[in-house]
Amino acid sequence: MIVIIDYSMGNSGSILNMLKKIGANAISSSKMPDIEKADKLILPGVGAFDNGMTNLNKSGLIPILNEIIFNKKIPILGICLGMQLLAKRSEEGTLSGLGWLDAEVVRFKFDTSCNLKIPHMGWDTVELVKENCMFKGLEQSRFYFVHSYHVVCHNRLDILAETCYGYNFVSAVQKDNIIGVQFHPEKSHKFGMTLLRNFVEL
Repeated sequence: MIVIIDYSMGNSGSILNMLKKIGANAISSSKMPDIEKADKLILPGVGAFDNGMTNLNKSGLIPILNEIIFNKKIPILGICLGMQLLAKRSEEGTLSGLGWLDAEVVRFKFDTSCNLKIPHMGWDTVELVKENCMFKGLEQSRFYFVHSYHVVCHNRLDILAETCYGYNFVSAVQKDNIIGVQFHPEKSHKFGMTLLRNFVEL
């Protein structure tokens, strides 16, 4: 069973609907017993970094998530803010992140001559940095983005894919069983459906 972690920061309903559309056994829950028996986890997220970490801390789930992720090696997929929370810190706030990745989150910074808007919003291509089963069948794909901040990995081996918006930024990561995508697969139609199906089949 896949459990979408409900900590009041994500559009978990849209993710749940897409998972059900591809035939996955999935629920959205904030209950510890559900999370403990999950085969896979999804950490969604829309909004500000500090709000996300505040809600996760209030939920009391972080200790059990650390146990599940690092000892049981249960796969987890962070989506958008959920991917950013995997990092150690963010320029957007003052609270520490989960620290599961040696990474930080920074705001897009463009030269004054650049007319690109922030947030980065809309469809964009994703270029694989290394082969990975999460992107099986997605060698040429486009996904939907909405974000003003992006992850900077200090270990390049954790980078799964990049996207260019003024410059290349990290749009997908993987460190062992920890996976993250900056885009919204639940808003990315057939491409997002394929990516989620790949996650289900890991």
